[in-house]
Amino acid sequence: MTSFKALGLTLALLLGSFILPGQAQTAPVRLPVKLFALLPEDFRHPESLAVNPANGDVFVGSFDARTPESSRANQILRLSSQGKLVARHPLGPTPITGLAFAGNHVYFLNFGLSRLQRLPSNFDENTTVEDVATFAALSPTSPAERHVANPDGSQDTIRFGSNGFPAINGLTFDRAGSAYVSDSFQGALYRISAATQCRPCTVEVISRDPLLATTGALPFGANGLALDPSENYLYVNNAGDGRVLRFPLGGGAPTILAESIHGADGLVLHEGLLWVAANQADAVVALDLNGREVARAGRFLGIAPDGSPQGLLFPAASAVIGLRMVVANLAMPLTAGTGDEWEEDVTRWNLMQFDLPKVHGHVRDDPNGGLSPIKRATSH
Repeated sequence: MTSFKALGLTLALLLGSFILPGQAQTAPVRLPVKLFALLPEDFRHPESLAVNPANGDVFVGSFDARTPESSRANQILRLSSQGKLVARHPLGPTPITGLAFAGNHVYFLNFGLSRLQRLPSNFDENTTVEDVATFAALSPTSPAERHVANPDGSQDTIRFGSNGFPAINGLTFDRAGSAYVSDSFQGALYRISAATQCRPCTVEVISRDPLLATTGALPFGANGLALDPSENYLYVNNAGDGRVLRFPLGGGAPTILAESIHGADGLVLHEGLLWVAANQADAVVALDLNGREVARAGRFLGIAPDGSPQGLLFPAASAVIGLRMVVANLAMPLTAGTGDEWEEDVTRWNLMQFDLPKVHGHVRDDPNGGLSPIKRATSH
């Protein structure tokens, strides 16, 4: 009898991560995370991720912005689907933001050089980096004013400032090979048509909108990007405002889908759910397409003896490998003070992972616990 009780308890715990067909969801699913990869000792601040859907290789870009510049060691890593280091490419003092996989290349936004660049998927440390497009100051350098209606009937006017630095941040591709890029400082969205083929490539501004800029404590506006399967809409995170926006590519202005997501950074749309890396909440939050939270992965659990984060600490990006999601712990201090942020204590950086849940049928469950060989993968 005791064994049957134990079996029943085990099944109840396992099923707690899933919403069965016909069962109403009464609360967001909570998902634990575990280690995917401990990164090399000289790799700091993993900010961006992409996946090769053919073999599950994971690409990781660094945002090492230390001063002086001579101390920086930015690089892109290639890891196997099991988290083993396969190759790396040094990039020196210029930090990297968005990564995406397209046309058997890994594309990346060189934040320091204001360029979209690429490497072949089988790169090594000696492979030549190819420039694809260059971003420049816009005129005007900041978007229009934002008018905010207050509950008491008054109205605030927010005027944004920018010195014209193109803070290229989020990156995604459509099926035709066109790239979409967000600009966190100038409040803009860009399109580079046929980016996998064009030479030279033209950067087109497709939106300048006050909802793409921020005056928040986190000084980055438009950030992570994701296209819906129809490719009619582009979803955009605004990190400083803590919002997810929905932008119609056929014309029109972005609208607010969800808010109060503290530090909405990287964004993945996977099987009907928007997975938002909430960097200031130390979590990855899944939203349905109405903007309701249906799942939440991870929390900060302290600093391990090796100096790496346990759980999630300032997660900046995620990517799907089969039935798992991999998350980058950026773990970057933001304030000038000392002793006020756990990120200050991190001396070794890592990637975490969790099994994707089945929520209202959006994500299929895996009888092998989500760690089976690659069945399908999407890139960020």
